Amino acid sequence: MRAPTECAVQSADGTRIAYWRSGSGDPLVLVHGTSADHGRWARVVPALKAAFTVYAVDRRGRDASGDQEVYAIEREFEDIAAVLDDIGGPITLVGHSYGAICALEASLLSGSVARLILYEPPIPVGIEIYAPGTLEQLAEMLAEDDREGILMTFMTEIVRMPRAQAEQFRSLSGWDARVALAHTVVRETQADERYRFDAARWRRFTVPTLLLHGGDSPPFLVTATEIVSAALPHSTLHVLPGQQHVAMETAPELFVEAILRFCNRRAERGRPAV
Repeated sequence: MRAPTECAVQSADGTRIAYWRSGSGDPLVLVHGTSADHGRWARVVPALKAAFTVYAVDRRGRDASGDQEVYAIEREFEDIAAVLDDIGGPITLVGHSYGAICALEASLLSGSVARLILYEPPIPVGIEIYAPGTLEQLAEMLAEDDREGILMTFMTEIVRMPRAQAEQFRSLSGWDARVALAHTVVRETQADERYRFDAARWRRFTVPTLLLHGGDSPPFLVTATEIVSAALPHSTLHVLPGQQHVAMETAPELFVEAILRFCNRRAERGRPAV
């Protein structure tokens, strides 16, 4: 089996953004969320690359991608747009969690997106996500270099992952890589807290969009997904039964099926087949 090919593009601020190409067919770009890198998609890439040329992005600060001393979420929008423009459309763009916000905003910066799939974009919706002082606690942990503490707090207190599932993640081979990225958890959690989703900006958005959320996901993620879906004129909302925030790992076949069904349905309505 051929290994993925490493590619890279320079973002608007000069940062190197790497992405990994595999498979053949129309392009599908995967944008991971917080505490992850392109390896987040390892369980679904084998099935997806049978239908698409898959491009799994390493967002800034990860693996083969570069970084800058000063962080702003807007630079991440530009990063994904740079990747999209480098690949060329029409592209199916998939974003998970924080990466879903980056994918959504990047779709306004690039004309290459033909389909958009967003899995639980964590926009602030007025529902309490974590106990007061949690963000400050994460910053203190970073100052003390307690990187494992950052990850466990993020997964259990913010994502609301059951403790047993979080401990299972801790035992996986990629845990050490996640620990090395713990500083990005702090800055992205802070940026997400400040991000504001303005529904009015999306009234003329024409890209067909699939919004996914887990049937067992916490209310703030379900509500956020529903709000984004309601704001996008050409959106479809789909529930992944029995799942929470990481169905690409806990139910990869279900996750891939939702993507393929959405793309094929759009193809039947006159868009290029995948």
